[in-house]
Amino acid sequence: MDDDVDIKIPNREGGPLVFGTIQRGDAAAAVAAGEAAGNIFRQAADAEVLDLPEASAEHARKQQELMREIELRRKMKATVVPTADSEVRRMLRQLGEPITLFGEREMERRDRLRQLLAHMGEEAAVAALGPPTEEEMAEAEAAVAVPASEIFYTEGSDALRAAREELAQFSLRRAALRLAAARRAQSDPDESPAAVAAEAERQLRTLANQASELGDERPIVGCAFSPDGSQLATGAWSGTVKVWAMPSMAKQLTIKAHAERVTGIAWHPEASSTGRMESAVTLASGATDSTARLWSAEGKLLRSLEGHTDRLGRIAFHPMGRHLGTASYDQTWRLWDVETGDCLLEQEGHSRAVYAVAFQGDGALAASGGMDAIARLWDVRTGRNIFTCQGHVKAVLSLDFSPCGYLLATGSEDNTARVWDLRKRQVLVTLPGHASLVSAVRFEPNDGHYLLTAGFDNTTRLWGGPRFRLLRTLAGHEGKVMGADVSPDGTFTVASTGYDRTIKLYAPDPLAAAAEEPAADGMLL
Repeated sequence: MDDDVDIKIPNREGGPLVFGTIQRGDAAAAVAAGEAAGNIFRQAADAEVLDLPEASAEHARKQQELMREIELRRKMKATVVPTADSEVRRMLRQLGEPITLFGEREMERRDRLRQLLAHMGEEAAVAALGPPTEEEMAEAEAAVAVPASEIFYTEGSDALRAAREELAQFSLRRAALRLAAARRAQSDPDESPAAVAAEAERQLRTLANQASELGDERPIVGCAFSPDGSQLATGAWSGTVKVWAMPSMAKQLTIKAHAERVTGIAWHPEASSTGRMESAVTLASGATDSTARLWSAEGKLLRSLEGHTDRLGRIAFHPMGRHLGTASYDQTWRLWDVETGDCLLEQEGHSRAVYAVAFQGDGALAASGGMDAIARLWDVRTGRNIFTCQGHVKAVLSLDFSPCGYLLATGSEDNTARVWDLRKRQVLVTLPGHASLVSAVRFEPNDGHYLLTAGFDNTTRLWGGPRFRLLRTLAGHEGKVMGADVSPDGTFTVASTGYDRTIKLYAPDPLAAAAEEPAADGMLL
């Protein structure tokens, strides 16, 4: 074709024709022709609707169930039910439902009532229960009202007031003595804290397993050295408490303390003092039977402390010796008068079970750790909660104060131990050395130069230095390490007990210690 020839595109009704274009006015006729030829299929209004594939239908069903569950939870959250258990039972009886189920507790019963009311709807609930009374309306308004900022307290007894005054005087004297000793050590040129800490680290690096004893027929949940380090007490799931001579590991006393599992064991602060009466309190034990018991040096039961409504956790004596602290799964910890057996204080504050309790060496502070993943610090002289240790992501299972008075160690189910500086109200260091939960934490009881942690990874670890670096890992147990303690006699002796029913005793190996000491000529022995 010649390039000079012009090609004219025909126009139709003023517009050009483009290839593939249906001419205007012919669309309906073209569609009809396509349907007649079978190229176009138009679905009728009453045509059959195909079902979804089975996988898609299952997905849609699950989505609908999820939406119904979300809606039910929204209704349950907006449904107000009585807090008194007697009222909850009455409403369940009116609805024709069982007032209690097997193993059901108050909180679970209340949730069941809330779920029933959310399912029924407002109109059906009113028809079944009748219109709300004035008391119920007032309770509902109080439940949704914004709480005012005010101090909440429960008035204590005269005995508690007298005990707080004694605790205040005792703690002030102890704190004054501790501070005076610290000032003398700081001003004494012959004492070097750095040299003492270095010697402690050297001794810890030579620790070795010196003894192993099958301690019970069931797992041994904990152990504790006597105040002078001459004896070791153990408590087991068999309900027995045993006392062993140190370091020979000879069994001296066996007490069938409880019919159920022992959960805590503690020595009286003056148990090793000379001149004490034979009937004086020497040991205390706590168990899953919700009781704590006080024992003499001969194993005689002196007093049973009853009042908790659920199993006990750890227990601890106050440094003054007249009071015992017990932690319980009833979400409280209690302070008992050892001489009278009376409960002086029932302290709330945790939202879940309380597992551990400990007292500061001065006697001014107490710490409680719970399944709500927090540890609370209490001033026992006033009853105030002065600090909340938040940072663990699982239950706090063990607590211990450093002899310096301002460091608190916590062990948790999140496999870590933390050291808190109470002066700064913050974490000093987090110790992530264990591969399982940390069952026990213990500071060296004399100077606090090192920290012991025990875990369900079958090991016990020792940490020292300003930042608590790992110094030594003690292995030997064939099961979980459930308890551990450091001897206060200054020999660097460590005891641990475990699920394998054994007691392990660790002490510096003389040969290893001698090998690390430099000889006079500069050679190593």
